[in-house]
Amino acid sequence: MIHRADTETRRTRRRGAAFAAALATALVCAPVAPASAQVTAFKQAVAETAARQDAIADHYRENAYAPIWTAPGEDGRARREALLNAFATAPAHGLPAARYDVQDVLAKLRAVQSERDRGRVEVELSRLFVRFARDIGSGVLTPRDVDAGLVRDVDRRNPRDLLREVSESDPRLFLRDLMPTSPEYRRLLKEKMALERVVERGGYGAPVPGGRLERGDSGDRVVALRNRLIAMGYLRRTATAGFDVAMEEAVRTFQRDHGLSDDGVVGDSTLAALNRTAVDRLGSVLVALERERWLPRDRGKRHVWVNLTDFKARLIDEGQITFETRSVIGKNQSDRRTPEFSDVMDHMVINPSWYVPRSIVVNEYLPQLQRNPYALSHMEITDRRGRVVNRAQGFAQYTASTFPFSMRQPPSNDNALGLVKFMFPNRYNIYLHDTPAKSLFSRQERDFSHGCIRLNDPFEFAYELLSRQEADPQSYFHRILDTGRETRVELETPVPVHLGYRTAITKPTGGMEYRNDIYGRDAKILAALRAAGVAMPAGES
Repeated sequence: MIHRADTETRRTRRRGAAFAAALATALVCAPVAPASAQVTAFKQAVAETAARQDAIADHYRENAYAPIWTAPGEDGRARREALLNAFATAPAHGLPAARYDVQDVLAKLRAVQSERDRGRVEVELSRLFVRFARDIGSGVLTPRDVDAGLVRDVDRRNPRDLLREVSESDPRLFLRDLMPTSPEYRRLLKEKMALERVVERGGYGAPVPGGRLERGDSGDRVVALRNRLIAMGYLRRTATAGFDVAMEEAVRTFQRDHGLSDDGVVGDSTLAALNRTAVDRLGSVLVALERERWLPRDRGKRHVWVNLTDFKARLIDEGQITFETRSVIGKNQSDRRTPEFSDVMDHMVINPSWYVPRSIVVNEYLPQLQRNPYALSHMEITDRRGRVVNRAQGFAQYTASTFPFSMRQPPSNDNALGLVKFMFPNRYNIYLHDTPAKSLFSRQERDFSHGCIRLNDPFEFAYELLSRQEADPQSYFHRILDTGRETRVELETPVPVHLGYRTAITKPTGGMEYRNDIYGRDAKILAALRAAGVAMPAGES
């Protein structure tokens, strides 16, 4: 892999140098006019060409139309070379190379005959630079345009700031630092390269035929399983035709890496994961790279990371997992899927009331109340002034649009939110909370909620959050809990929360983990990336 990476780097540098040489030659060959005429023609061309893009026009106007890319001498040459080298890396990052149409620019450069031509090329290079910088730094796609649940706000840098900074910086270093700096992004790039090599060799080979396989079995299907595990790197080369202890352990490792029950038996779920192609996995990695570009660079030295596809919530401190618990997420229905976004947790509520969302009140509870006004006796029904409603009057006269009341479940062991909830106030009314429905955490796939995140170990999560501000966080928590009263507890240091969705996850020690695309969002993202021009190899035979 290292040799391949070095080779690709050398190729990229050679292409960039060739581009830069072509650009320099084109500019040198332009006819020479008197100095004042040159300056005026160049400025006019820049102003006219940039007029359609306000931010680019603003930069040149504020800087007296000084060139960034087409300046004469070594400085201009270095900037051109750095830019074209960066463009050449686009495919390695899973970016659509056609968006930075270098060949078209070079054709225009070769046709340069005047300072006006040079001014037009200057703006074209700035336009391509801004597009590349924003694509590699914050993603090719706008999340909300792909799926309604992708409500993440992406920080896209202002083109004027980008142009100012690159004009004042070492262009090579500046362009290098545009990509995400997270270790996850770098590991995903390596995995992309590794998968491309697998695809070039024909993939993982023949799929494993259907049917259950376990230790003690033998025959052609076991041989197919053996070959598949070897090709995927889970089993050393062997000539065995029997499902032995080594193969069972390889299956267990594979199952753990794919979020499956690690019983060592190849059942339907394990078989489906085994038979996913290298092209499929490459698509997951391309999507993960795009998703990594969407995330904020500064996620907080301490932050909460919830990977919806993994059904887990984690507390991260200085890049290390310090707490982990199973989670339940929104059911895979159009109105219940958990959205993806980032916000900041600033408090928890111990002994919470559950203020039932309007959608649940009118769609689920109102029909029950219309049949029996005394149903849902554990709920308070209140009017706009907070007064408890007399149920004897019935509710048959109301519809979903006219029902005027609110519903609340007071604090109790049976409260839908359990005994504690963790708040990062947001417009989607999503938060983390306890639940009395503990049995759901034993399921492999855990999409059962109305959208909020339920935690298997909420008390322990609370202790960890409070450990930064209380000498004995456990005693402090239970002292409040034992009162039975709803109590808001502020976090002295708010904690960023990131609700993410990764089907391809790198392991710091090497290797990958994969999860199912439970909401179908990654399939939509991959389709959008391909429509934008991201290259994908043909499927495996």
